[in-house]
Amino acid sequence: MSLPAVSRTAIGVARVRAAESARPEPLFRDPYAAAFVAAASGDGVAPDPATLTDEQRRWRAGIVFHITMRTRFFDDYLRDAVDAGCAQVVVLGAGLDTRAFRLDWPPGLRWYELDLPEVLTFKQTVLDGAGARPACDRRTLAADLAGDWAVDLRDAGFVPTLPTAWLAEGLLAYLSGETAAHVLLVATELSAPGSRLSLERGDVAGQVAATSAEDRMDEASALWRGGLGHNPADWLAERGWRAVEHEVSDLSATYGRQAPASARSGFVTATR
Repeated sequence: MSLPAVSRTAIGVARVRAAESARPEPLFRDPYAAAFVAAASGDGVAPDPATLTDEQRRWRAGIVFHITMRTRFFDDYLRDAVDAGCAQVVVLGAGLDTRAFRLDWPPGLRWYELDLPEVLTFKQTVLDGAGARPACDRRTLAADLAGDWAVDLRDAGFVPTLPTAWLAEGLLAYLSGETAAHVLLVATELSAPGSRLSLERGDVAGQVAATSAEDRMDEASALWRGGLGHNPADWLAERGWRAVEHEVSDLSATYGRQAPASARSGFVTATR
């Protein structure tokens, strides 16, 4: 089964998660990641390491490190948000995220995943084949994030008056500034007091301009469109969120991993 170009990047993320899960002491375990890669019909195939230049290896190692750190960080963020009282989780551009299945959740938690219909169909086919069962009330929505997806979310049972944990993982960089702002504004309008939101700070996308396409040699960065184009923590603070930044170099020390010298990325969490 093949996926659109922007969605094939999710296979590369699944490959990273499968590799981390296979380590003796992984930072997380995703038991479905390898099944996504196997079912992808060659989409998102990794290049032969022997054919890469030193700069290409450095670039790819940095991306793998970033994906590994953000997966663990967002695992912890969602656990903390739900423990703090968020009764709903909304994963924007969910891709092949399997946290609804691989993490433990309290009874009654509602979980919404929004993405393109092709992605959701591919994902569900693989999960069904693996006999996966969600640990919460999971609902999927085929949605155009540039459109009026708030209506579909409400129709699916979302309650705007309940605290919500929002996640935009690996998403905003693939959106124009206008669409990225639209997505976050809709999330803000739907966020009751006590809601939380987390996303990437944007540093990785910003490094594209300083690295040639030949050295990057990956499909994902070729599709990046810049997102908000500036620090999302400031953007969120201006719209009523209390935002905190988290440096990936600090997180890697907490997780017991050595960060590459070039690691400058980070994440943002915000509370309404």
